Amino acid sequence: MNNATATETVKRSGLSVSEFIQKYANHPTYIPPTGPELNAKNWQSEAALRMFLNNLTDEVAEDPSRLVVYGGIGQAARTVKDAQKIIEVLLNLEEDESLLVQSGKPVGKVRTHAEAPRVLIANSNLVPHWATWEHFNELRARGLMMYGQMTAGSWIYIGTQGILQGTYETFAACGRIHFNDDLRHKLLVTGGLGGMGGAQPLAATIAGATFLGVDVDPERIKKRLETRYIDKMTYDYEEAKSWALEAKEKGEAISIGLVGDIGDVLDKLIQDNITPEILTDQTSAHDPINGYVPNGLTLEQAKELRERDPKEYKARSLKSMARHVGFMLELQRRGSRTFDYGNNLREFAQQGGEPNAFNIPGFVPEYMRPLFCEGKGPFRWAALSGDPEDIRVTDEALKELFPDNTHMIKWLDEAEEKVAFQGLPCRICWLGMGEREKAGLMFNQLVRDGKVKAPIVIGRDHLDCGSVASPYRETEGMLDGSDAVSDWPLLNLMSNTAGGATWVSFHHGGGVGIGYSQHAGMVILADGTERADRCLSRVLHNDPAMGIFRHADAGYETAQQNAEEFGLNL
Repeated sequence: MNNATATETVKRSGLSVSEFIQKYANHPTYIPPTGPELNAKNWQSEAALRMFLNNLTDEVAEDPSRLVVYGGIGQAARTVKDAQKIIEVLLNLEEDESLLVQSGKPVGKVRTHAEAPRVLIANSNLVPHWATWEHFNELRARGLMMYGQMTAGSWIYIGTQGILQGTYETFAACGRIHFNDDLRHKLLVTGGLGGMGGAQPLAATIAGATFLGVDVDPERIKKRLETRYIDKMTYDYEEAKSWALEAKEKGEAISIGLVGDIGDVLDKLIQDNITPEILTDQTSAHDPINGYVPNGLTLEQAKELRERDPKEYKARSLKSMARHVGFMLELQRRGSRTFDYGNNLREFAQQGGEPNAFNIPGFVPEYMRPLFCEGKGPFRWAALSGDPEDIRVTDEALKELFPDNTHMIKWLDEAEEKVAFQGLPCRICWLGMGEREKAGLMFNQLVRDGKVKAPIVIGRDHLDCGSVASPYRETEGMLDGSDAVSDWPLLNLMSNTAGGATWVSFHHGGGVGIGYSQHAGMVILADGTERADRCLSRVLHNDPAMGIFRHADAGYETAQQNAEEFGLNL
């Protein structure tokens, strides 16, 4: 591609809207187009179109038939009709127009310009007084709202890999702080192996630990087996225990998935006097009705009760979470390094009757905040060509670009060997202030030089250094007490919009649920053009800078030093 607009230099598929939907979005089967051929009128719209469909493809989404990507009810679009309308608009969107999406429903186009975002998304946002699960569920039942989770409704979910390095960084930090940087002969136990929690087994074994994960739904563990995120699966507690203790004794980094109730399993570990070195949880506790399964119910019984009496279901969920956290607290007393992994389990356990739930610390203040003070976070990208070789090319280019970043290089080597792609080939690695801009411009040069076969989409999780207000997760325990100030994600949204991101989003709820967080998403395209160079340079500077601004303002000395180093002129 040259420095003209991308639309002048590529071939078009020639498919009509109906032909495109029949081929790529024939519900419930969704498939992202691949290759260098355009279906939309420009690569910016094409990128959003492909990533939207990638969120819904069977390899990526938890339940494409309901448009659910992950996290219980986290959707990419509100209804099938809305999904098809989004596709239709993106196929015909001009470079001076932007699509508006309100909680998964396309509601209009506005006049903008070529360097403005092509899509502006708002999901699940409610006026604070009405920001409750009860009001949200009432609106959702009437077809007026959907839950966007974080990257489900912002079309940049990349499968379980999306949270993989963040999970690895957390486990590795735990190892550095508590276990002399060595997790061999250490047992890590957790609950939840769905779209987010499913990253835990591979992250743990890459970090060197022996892993035991529990999920009540066998299909979730089977999916992790198929994508090589977990090594073994069993329905039998005794077998899982035997495997885990033997592997721990030998110092083997293997992962075991056990079908069962996490509370029951923790109770058995206590009775058997087995204390894991590390204990956490990633069940879908953020949603007591649609996510968490109460103790004592089968999946079918849970489904029936959820539909028949959601109030009773929630009450049983909260009581089960209190029991679950009670066992975690007992193991903490016995020596387990125990931490909350951002699913709001502690809050709902407290509501369910466990008064000491918040004796368990959160993972961000415990392990991740120093990285946020450096503007570091989950930088991810997707090869729109569909060719895994393009990811290999970007991996090697990053190693050449940052030869002194040995931690990143080790991570990329591990990912190349161990991570199975889901949907479009993608990669993630944590990069900080300065690094993200350099990486984005380098990717754009790879496209321009024809070293990759199609443009590259760059995004991130909403869980980032400067894009979230979440007092029970990313902003827990801020130095100045500003945990609940949500001006910051709004400023992040506005700066990325002004900078020229390809699409932006602002969501409520995310991984901790309605009423507990607000967060902004950003995606930007590298299509080889000079326009992309300008947008990449602005956005990939502004986005991590927001993390430094936010933490420097809160009084973190490291962030203040980084602001000075990068000339951010606070």
